[in-house]
Amino acid sequence: MKNPIDAADRLKSRAEDDSDFRERLLAQPRETIEQELGVTLAGDHEIHVHEETYGATHVVLPPRGKYTEAEREEARAGAASLEFLRKTMYDPAPPARPPAAERPRAREDAATSEALAEAGRESIRRGLAFVESTLDEQGAWHCIRFNTADPNVPRHFERPPFVSALCVLALESSAEARARAMCAATRAYLVKTIEYPGLWRYYRHLPQDLDSTSLCSLVIGTHPWIALGRNVPPLLANRDREGRFMTWVLDEDEPNVVATFRIEADPVVNANVIAYLGDHAETKAAQRWLEALIAEGRLEGSSKWYPDAVAIYYAATRAMIRARPALDGLRPILADRILGLRDDNGDFGDILRTAQAVSALYNVGSLERINAKRQVERFIGSQREDGSWPELLAFGDQSLKWGTFGQIGHGSEAVTSAFCIEALERLVEVLRG
Repeated sequence: MKNPIDAADRLKSRAEDDSDFRERLLAQPRETIEQELGVTLAGDHEIHVHEETYGATHVVLPPRGKYTEAEREEARAGAASLEFLRKTMYDPAPPARPPAAERPRAREDAATSEALAEAGRESIRRGLAFVESTLDEQGAWHCIRFNTADPNVPRHFERPPFVSALCVLALESSAEARARAMCAATRAYLVKTIEYPGLWRYYRHLPQDLDSTSLCSLVIGTHPWIALGRNVPPLLANRDREGRFMTWVLDEDEPNVVATFRIEADPVVNANVIAYLGDHAETKAAQRWLEALIAEGRLEGSSKWYPDAVAIYYAATRAMIRARPALDGLRPILADRILGLRDDNGDFGDILRTAQAVSALYNVGSLERINAKRQVERFIGSQREDGSWPELLAFGDQSLKWGTFGQIGHGSEAVTSAFCIEALERLVEVLRG
């Protein structure tokens, strides 16, 4: 369903013109909204519709803030406080385990497509069992914050909503019961972390950001704030003069610890916002900018937060399929660019990059252009006995402004495994025709 960018205004306009609709909206708000917008709203959230009259005026107050003023002040000063920064993290993380030695691949004609598809399905189930073991009791996914230049810098677990949303969007590719249950648990966790009117932040000492907000919104689209577009105005207000979406929401009372070293218009962030908002006049400028970056080969250095072209291509293709017909003209270009990343063995780099490349090719309808059997064998061969795939850099600040100490990376075995499961689901589908 292509959700209207002005859903609430659409309801009001319809109610002004159609008295029967107005009466239904007042009497049965949930059912009427669901029918009009083609959505299913979360059942645990009350819906009230009020009608002002010439003798009665309603003033609707927003919900109380997530944090007290003391907590907000603590967050505003948190960047300078090591004690506070520790609160954004969890237990120290152990050293990264080395990748498993890849098992030898069979000759391409040694296994039938059906046999490999079944082996891939079993690999997916083992991967899901591992991922399930890493989720906390709230359904939150963990990530590890580490230094990409100095392995001696302490590593810490973290559980920001962004990571949970990023992984669930990959896991939604699987119809396995275990995957469905994990997605449901994580959606409930993301609802608990939402801030009015539908915004999220990575850490409490950072301002709200459009990357976290767009991905979390995609995951919990049935929440009434999201379905009715409550967070659309602040997203649209966070564009520059060229119509590109800025990463950080820098309101006056928000922490401002990012202004001095940020790259605002990030291609992945813009792709994620387009995926959420859809193909509308308000996103056209961002679409044109992203299309030009990719078509003209200007991705080098364009993203502060994502490590390579594969991550950008992956996000662009996700936006393409979720916001059709947005970015559709990039389909053949993206296919050729992704295929051009292969090495002499037909691989796309490490297993995380390969997973994202495979899923991106699936999204643009070009997965048949690679050897699916070979890639399934690689995913199976690189999986550990416990069902995991290795911790690899998924995203993080790779600028040199703050030297070695500032080169922060984020990733975990669970994050890599989510993307590998998504890729295997796509490959198994191709093998089974």
